[in-house]
Amino acid sequence: QVALQFPDELLADAATVAARMEATTGAEMYVLGDTTYGSCCVDEVAAEHVGAEAVVHYGPACLSPCRKLPVLHIFGQQPLDVGRCTEVFRELYPDRQSRVVVLSDVVYAHAMGELEQQLCPEYPNIVFSKVLCGDTPGPALPGEVRQFGRQLPVEALGGLQDCAMFYVGAEGLALTSFMLTWNRCTFSSFNPATGHGRRETLNVNRALMRRLYLVERARDAQVVGILVGTLGVAGYLDVLQHLRELLRWAGKRSYTLAVGKPNPAKLANFLEVDIFVLVACAQNSLLDSSDFYRPVVTPYELELACNPAREWTGNYLTDFRDLLPGACAHVELPPAVPAAEAVPDVSLITGEMRAAHLCDPPAPQLPPSTTLACRDQTQALAEISPAASFLESRSWRGLEQQLGKTPVSKAVQGRRGIAIAYEDEGREQS
Repeated sequence: QVALQFPDELLADAATVAARMEATTGAEMYVLGDTTYGSCCVDEVAAEHVGAEAVVHYGPACLSPCRKLPVLHIFGQQPLDVGRCTEVFRELYPDRQSRVVVLSDVVYAHAMGELEQQLCPEYPNIVFSKVLCGDTPGPALPGEVRQFGRQLPVEALGGLQDCAMFYVGAEGLALTSFMLTWNRCTFSSFNPATGHGRRETLNVNRALMRRLYLVERARDAQVVGILVGTLGVAGYLDVLQHLRELLRWAGKRSYTLAVGKPNPAKLANFLEVDIFVLVACAQNSLLDSSDFYRPVVTPYELELACNPAREWTGNYLTDFRDLLPGACAHVELPPAVPAAEAVPDVSLITGEMRAAHLCDPPAPQLPPSTTLACRDQTQALAEISPAASFLESRSWRGLEQQLGKTPVSKAVQGRRGIAIAYEDEGREQS
């Protein structure tokens, strides 16, 4: 039993592909349509519902490693004018000694070998990335970078710090993630659909300033909603536990929410939450929350806000697995500091004082008396639940049931018609 996962734009061909694969392999095929989260991720949950033993993923992919099922990626082969791409590269990099790393969208990976044959004789310091599907065995070799499902042998270039990046593909989340992660490199791109190249004018520093503003918002937050944006990427359960522990030590309350694809209407239902953190793949974690009622940050931004041991170094992390214990970017939590010894700081947004220390959240205090006592249920919930506290502060709390207070009566026929002209309403004589 094999699950075939198609993005929305390829669903029209799903039935034909499934029929041919069943006739060829003899295996039972199931077509996965609308995925719970981003279509670039493998939907292992939907595949397990039908008892699939493997998944064939079609279309663009973020190449995040999966937890359980073996996956075969079919990227597709979008057309690429290699000659035109070579001309654009020469125009953007007239110096033949330029140190350039060539990246591409997965749908153009099939043409990178031909492009390499055209450029390597002219540019001795050019490096082409290779696509990696899943985790490769063993750690990365010295001078080798493995990130975003790509392998970059940059030892001959002396590292990525002084290299330029040339991206083959359209503008999108993948390019944005590359530019934020390698923000010290200059980027240029070639769009195969239009045949034009350009130096990327996206102000990365301005984008980073926006993200650092969200870090300050996360420092002010008291209630944090952890959004589960993936159920298939390896390590998502570990990072959920890591974020809960981080928030607990920072003295903040947290809720874990599984709402599928987040949108402003869904998240507006949780008014008591001050800020959300999205656990998703590297491409979908950079959510533009300008239209949301509450901002949405990444796990790295939340750790910048809550872990004093982690300092901003200029390197932005979009893969949440880099934060887990054992990863190269993991930073241990410092020991707890008593509240009396903590050094308070001032919020840059509200101007109010806040405690900048790690401590255990206060436990709910039980009544000193050991005898049975009648307690207000709302007050008891408010001591342990920020949602109940928020509900207690609101003037309107929903419709009251008034059980036992409403007299019993028979059902009667109500009004008929539309709101502007009910049948029992009198009409003015013209």
